[in-house]
Amino acid sequence: MRNVVLYQLLSLDGVAEEPGDWMTDGGRELFENLAAVIGTQDEILLGRGTYDYWVDYWPTSAVEPFATFVNTTRKHVFTSTPLTGEWANTVVADRPPAEYVRDLKRTDGGDIGIHGSIALAQALLDADLVDELRLVVAPVVAGTGRRLFDGSGTGTVRRLELRECRRTEAGSLLLAYRVALS
Repeated sequence: MRNVVLYQLLSLDGVAEEPGDWMTDGGRELFENLAAVIGTQDEILLGRGTYDYWVDYWPTSAVEPFATFVNTTRKHVFTSTPLTGEWANTVVADRPPAEYVRDLKRTDGGDIGIHGSIALAQALLDADLVDELRLVVAPVVAGTGRRLFDGSGTGTVRRLELRECRRTEAGSLLLAYRVALS
């Protein structure tokens, strides 16, 4: 069975919303970490908001390694309305996220990535469909913004197994957690 891997940038106080000016670590280590994460992925899950935000930027971006990856990899977009903008390798997810992802996990292939898409990530975490969390925690308190872990979940305790913890020169933490089996 394929793994669903959530990659998320977070402030120290848990803000996951578009980093804007709070994510200042753009060093080599961050890009090498991202390359390692996406190197195992061959499909991407996106919420509609992230799709709309990215569709005008990434198809013409030269920011590597993510531009080539996101533009050439199949993107499954969860939406109830027709997509706007053209972006290669995009398909509309035609069922509720948990059902769709359960079926996708049963297919052959590499890891399935979630990038951005906070509400989708939360829904899949609540449905126990995320196998690994790859988090980049910036050494900053953002103060406001949507949080990945906002307390709106099922209330179920989830154990995580730390697989990797590194510090970049700029002070960000690169964390890899595997969701522990109950």
